[in-house]
Amino acid sequence: MVTGYNVGENEFEPRLRAVSSGLAERKLDSLLVSFGPNLRYLSGFTGSNGNLLVLPGGGILFTDPRYQIQARQESACKVRIAKGPLVVDVLAAIARLGLRRIGYEPARMTCDSFEALKSKLPMKASLEAVTGWVEELRMVKSPAEIARIRRSVETNSRAFEQAVSRVRPGMKEQDLAAELEYRMRRLGAEKPSFETIVAGGVRGALPHAQPTAAPLQSGDLVVVDMGAVQDGYCSDMTRMLFLGSPDAKVKRTYRAVLEAQLAGIDAVRAGASAKRVDQAAREVLKGYGLDRAFVHSTGHGLGLEIHEPPRIGKRDKSKLLAGMAVTIEPGVYLEDFGGIRIEDTVVVTENGCEILTPTGKELRVI
Repeated sequence: MVTGYNVGENEFEPRLRAVSSGLAERKLDSLLVSFGPNLRYLSGFTGSNGNLLVLPGGGILFTDPRYQIQARQESACKVRIAKGPLVVDVLAAIARLGLRRIGYEPARMTCDSFEALKSKLPMKASLEAVTGWVEELRMVKSPAEIARIRRSVETNSRAFEQAVSRVRPGMKEQDLAAELEYRMRRLGAEKPSFETIVAGGVRGALPHAQPTAAPLQSGDLVVVDMGAVQDGYCSDMTRMLFLGSPDAKVKRTYRAVLEAQLAGIDAVRAGASAKRVDQAAREVLKGYGLDRAFVHSTGHGLGLEIHEPPRIGKRDKSKLLAGMAVTIEPGVYLEDFGGIRIEDTVVVTENGCEILTPTGKELRVI
């Protein structure tokens, strides 16, 4: 089933024009885009096999016969259907158009693809590495993109509420993960935006724990980190459960992480550095003597991918811009105790941020 956007409602042509008009400044005749999210961002095409050759006057989309109908439904670009490897048709277009300097995405192209392209280039043609150009354009979201992220966030939160109402001691981590993913799909998501994390008890000290057959037990802290993909856009949220009655240490540690998360959110605004947002969260945890137990960055951008620039880390000097969608997710991880992480998706505004995640942040006691 085609899940992309119809060309009649697309916002892709202005994006493509922005790249086309920037070729001359970068001394390029064209840019070959092969990374799926970048290709989708510029053309609207959602198939699994495609190349986009961006030219001064537009772009040519190369794909295979499986996507002949879909490509023309989703993209306003010229479409070329390859009967064999796409690189053969791309090379033919490069030769036919007399292109000399062809930009490519070095971090997104396999060695095999690069060598296949380089070895058959016409004489005097060259490949020029272009890093992060389209990704930089993707960092600031349009109103339509923010609306899609908002829908994804809301679907994710509704799935959480429906699934958590079924949690009882004895339920397996992997069964709760499956329930969360089932609920998000029933509510309109295409898929999870990453492998759902459910980690009970001491396993919560593993920031990216995978769900296991271990049963959730009375006295367990449970980390639930989940996200949905809807209309191609990702959401991300972490919430905490407790089975039974939390003791003083759990309450104190939870309060520390919640205060750190609120401090991080309060630091978000256009013009603030990513480093400053991270620092705001860490300073709170330091006051509780827990800063060494915070072992990852405070957040990351999201959109067509679950992890996009900017990274909200202690060494990241990039400035936040209005329209960026980012997560704020400090955490504390203590061996033989477990982990606590609280995460929201927010959109940067001129004077602060809008929190998209509607789910309450209280420790959910079951």
